[in-house]
Amino acid sequence: MSTESTNSSAAKVARSRSRLRAAGMRPVQFWVPDTRLESFVSDLREQCLAINGDTAEADVLQFTSQAAAQTEGWT
Repeated sequence: MSTESTNSSAAKVARSRSRLRAAGMRPVQFWVPDTRLESFVSDLREQCLAINGDTAEADVLQFTSQAAAQTEGWT
């Protein structure tokens, strides 16, 4: 990659970030589990089994279902 195109890309990113900041936004970085790891599926299965039948989890699922049903008028 040439220096010119690198600088051009960097300038575009800087302008974009400046516009977003001017609009009242701020950058945030999120770290999420890497679903490509071999251990991901087994870890997920263990976590699901750990909360299976838990009353608090049932309450959360019911709340989530009710909230998801209240999307009328969203665009």
